[in-house]
Order: sequence, then C-alpha cells, then structure tokens
Amino acid sequence: MDLFDYMRESNKEKESPLAARLRPRTLDEVVGQQHIIGKDKLLYRAIKADKLSSIIFYGPPGTGKTTLAKVIANTTSAEFTQINATVAGKKDMEEVVKKAKDNQGMFGKKTILFIDEIHRFNKGQQDYLLPFVEDGTIILIGATTENPYFEVNGALISRSIIFELKPLSQDDIKELIRRAVYDRERGMGAYDAVMEEDAMEFLSDIAGGDARHALNAVELGIMTTNRSADGKIHITLDVAQECIQKRVIKYDKTGDNHYDTISAFIKSMRGSDPDAAVYYLARMLYAGEDIKFIARRIMICASEDVGNADPAALQVAVSASLAVERIGMPEAQIILAHAAAYVACAPKSNAAVNAISEAMQTVEETGNLPIPPHLQDAHYKGAAKLGHGLDYKYAHNYPNNYVEQQYLPYELSGKEFYRPSGNGYEKKIKEHMKRIKEEAKKDGGDEADAQKK
Repeated sequence: MDLFDYMRESNKEKESPLAARLRPRTLDEVVGQQHIIGKDKLLYRAIKADKLSSIIFYGPPGTGKTTLAKVIANTTSAEFTQINATVAGKKDMEEVVKKAKDNQGMFGKKTILFIDEIHRFNKGQQDYLLPFVEDGTIILIGATTENPYFEVNGALISRSIIFELKPLSQDDIKELIRRAVYDRERGMGAYDAVMEEDAMEFLSDIAGGDARHALNAVELGIMTTNRSADGKIHITLDVAQECIQKRVIKYDKTGDNHYDTISAFIKSMRGSDPDAAVYYLARMLYAGEDIKFIARRIMICASEDVGNADPAALQVAVSASLAVERIGMPEAQIILAHAAAYVACAPKSNAAVNAISEAMQTVEETGNLPIPPHLQDAHYKGAAKLGHGLDYKYAHNYPNNYVEQQYLPYELSGKEFYRPSGNGYEKKIKEHMKRIKEEAKKDGGDEADAQKK
C-alpha cells in the first residue's frame, strides 16, 4: 500500500457511517450473541484457534452477521474474500475459486469466502460452490436473514454449521449507544455530545434488537442538533424521537401503562367491541410490545370469555399464536388483528371459567373424595375382586350415547359446575344436555314399569 492508498483508506474510514466505524475488530469487542460466542462456545474456540469449518450465520438485520465475519477476517491467517450475493455473478465466484486454488497449491494457505445475503444466490450458483466447499478449497461463511433450511442448498447446509443470531437485547443496544456517543476514537466522542437517559432508553427499545437502526439514529441526532448554552450537544427524548421518525407513546412494558393497555384490550374483546380491541392492539404494537405476549392474551380470552359459545374462537387464537411466531412483524399485526376481531365479535360465555373455579374450590374444601367404584380402573388382574369397574354402564350402549349413573363422588351427588349459557353454540349444548337427560329418565321409567309388569 503506497501513501495515496493509505490516505484513501484512512479518509474512507473517517467518512464511513457510524455503524461501520464501530464494528468490532476482535471477539472481545463484540456485544451480544453470547449463546454462540461465549468463551466456552464452539464458535469462540474455533475463531480463536483459527480452525473454522464452513458456517452460515442466520438472523435478523443488525444482529452482527457481517460483524462476526469481519472479526474472523481480522483474526484468521487464511485469505479472506467477501462478495455480496445481490451483485456477484458466476464470474466473480470463478475468480475466487481460481485464487483459492493458487493459494492452496502454492502457499498452502486456506481461503475463507464470505457471502453476504447468500439466500439471493440461485440454485445454480449455490451448486457451483458445492464441490469447492466439499474438498476444502473454500471455507464458506454465509450470512442470511432468511431461514437457511428453506433458502440455501441442502447439500451446502449439510456441510456447514448453522449459527442463529438473536436480536440484541435492550442492554446490548445501550452499550453500543454509549460507545457511539462517547468513544473518541471510533465513535462520536469528539463532538462532545450527551445522551439523556430517557432518550437512550427509548432508542434501545424502539430499535427492536437492530444495532444499526439505533446507531444510525444516534449519528443523525448528533450531526443535526445544535449545541446548547453549555457547549454540548444534548440528545434528548424529543431529538431521539425525531431521528428515528417514531413518536413516543407512554408505554412502560413493566409499569402501570403496560397493564392498563393490555387490560383495556382484553376488556374490549370481552365486551364485544372489535374497534376498541384493534385500537388497543395497535397501541401495543406501536410501542413494541412482544407479539407472543399479545397472542397469549388472545388465547386466554378465547377460553375465558368466549368458551363453548364459539369453540372455534380458541382454534383461531391458537392458530394466530403459531402464525405470529413463524412470520414475525410487521405481517404479524394482521394476524393478531384477525384473531382479536374474531374473539371480540364471538358470542360470549364464562361458563368454562366458572366451572373450573368452582371445581377447584370444591377440591380445596373436600380433598380427594373417593371415586365411585364402577368408574375405577378395571384393566388389571384382580380389579374385579376389589369391586373396581363392576356395574359400569358403557354410554355408547344406550340411546343418545348417554345413561344416568354416578360420575361425581357420591358426596357431591347433584353438584353442578358447568352451566352452559344461552349464547351461541352453548345454547345448543344446553338444549342437547337437557334433551338426553329427559329421554334417559323417560327410558328409565319405561324400563321400571316393564319390570313391575
């Protein structure tokens, strides 16, 4: 590198975006992802020992996939080459392979090929790499935001170790923001800025685990905010809000407002007001509430407040819960709105929750009452001698698949726990239960008369 190359690279680094300048150079500088780069983890040991095999980093944007590749580039003795799958073609790969063969043959040196957004490669491009990965000409490091099991050639997958990166925690994002604001060498410490605590709390929360999102907001805030009378640049909550283009909603995920909003959401569904339910859903989503938490509350409401008045409500809620976990935001908001609106509009009954509440109280008060002998297990030798299972009436042998016999402990004879409402499908349940019991009594009376004659 001559003087002009050095000056060009030096200026390029100074003019790079903050997120690029702060990118860790060593493993010890990496924030987060301790589940794969903790000091006792396989990847940490492999990088330190410079004994990498082919790997694929999979995770959301801004979680450190490229960062880890750069750390490997800084620590490995192998030749490190990077291409981006959105612009690279077969010719680029052929050049990499040729150089890798030369390095291996002439110098005994390995080549690491980092392919960013590897899911963008078509099947033919991925197939081209396979034999060179297989014979060790190339050590592949792929990075993708898409599930590699769906988007990457199965043969490449089988020859690679998959490492899933998680969204950074709020504390991780805060640590990066502090570096960005106060680091004078690679951050923006020379600007003499101060990040107020509520602004840092807001940015670290609203970033949603994406470090790049938070750092871009910090850089924009410092570069566009005038100095105060004390000569410092103060990044306030208002500045942070402007820089990330999202309005602050008062919503503390562990405080009163959190519970007030979820309470209003549930009560709106219970009260059959789909408009209010969707509104409170939107407030929670806008504030960054956990979509899995919201889905759980919809499932609970579907049983607690709808129950058997519309048995499909729980099916919708459970399906929505599974779907949001697989799909994620932003599309998950549609699924949650679908489920919340369905539960809100469904006929309501709390008969199921009343039933289990009363039954639990009865169990607490009476303890383990004896189970009627005819209901006890008779599937073992000697059960009959104990009287277990004797005189049990098999319901399917009787009209309407129903026969009167003692099911509750004798001490609770006549006790009712589940009392269907007259709403929705429970009206049919109520009518059905009434009909089969009346017909059973009539049939029992006819049988008694016949025996008298």
